[in-house]
Amino acid sequence: MFLWIALAVVVIVVLWGFSAYNGLVRGRISTEEAFSTMDVYLKKRFDLIPNLVETVKGYAKHESETLEKVIAARNAVAAAPSGAARVEGENMISGALRQLFALTESYPDLKANTNFQQLQDQLKKVEDDIANSRKYYNAVVREYNVKVQSIPTNIVANIGGFKTKPLYEVEDAAQRNNVQVKF
Repeated sequence: MFLWIALAVVVIVVLWGFSAYNGLVRGRISTEEAFSTMDVYLKKRFDLIPNLVETVKGYAKHESETLEKVIAARNAVAAAPSGAARVEGENMISGALRQLFALTESYPDLKANTNFQQLQDQLKKVEDDIANSRKYYNAVVREYNVKVQSIPTNIVANIGGFKTKPLYEVEDAAQRNNVQVKF
């Protein structure tokens, strides 16, 4: 009788271990999928930037510093070797684009330009998509990280080599503030 009880306990523990491992695998795959989705929207934004900058250049020739920041941020993302470096570069792009849009307030002709309006509308839509995909990514990562760090699944996570994933955060405090343009 004792042998059957011990065998049942062992079977339950093994089944739980398989279940916990599979849950961690699903969580890891979900975080990778969420990051890939966010990456698609970031690529869309990345592709819109040159068109936007070229349109603004025609109107704001003497504002080259702001335009150069946008291009430099875009190039930093293109050269980024890792996910963390890409996140930092994307944060730089967000800040540079806010400065660019703040700059356009000083150019009524630019604001009235149909091409610029279309690009700006497309970029705003992509920015909304990026924000939503960041929220989704962070929610999936939070759920995965809880599994990785919670007892008893952390035992399976340590054995299986599962590590926590970083949340997508705004690193620069200046990005949390509104851009002020003064001439």
